[in-house]
Amino acid sequence: MKTAKSLKKPFGQAVFSRIRQARYLPWEDAFDVDFEDGVSFLEPHSTVRKACQISPSAQPVQVAADARGIYFEVRYDTGEVAEVAWSFIRELPPQTTPNSTSTPRPGRR
Repeated sequence: MKTAKSLKKPFGQAVFSRIRQARYLPWEDAFDVDFEDGVSFLEPHSTVRKACQISPSAQPVQVAADARGIYFEVRYDTGEVAEVAWSFIRELPPQTTPNSTSTPRPGRR
């Protein structure tokens, strides 16, 4: 059985697959994201909250996948909105070094 760490690819190297479904699982406090190629990921809510700068008191109200399958959107009871790209789920975060001055590739979130 492969773990999530082995399925996630290094930053910028993942192969695109459309998001088929995204849903919030409150008992896990995580998002279950299914892709068209059959791979599913359980992404912790804390990771999404931190990346999208969502307030700690906000609770998810609605989760909807984009019609094109490129991202999913989470709406919170505070009015905040998080848009989570497919690459955020399928790729590992970029490696940063203290002397690194590189910028992300255009078109990437």
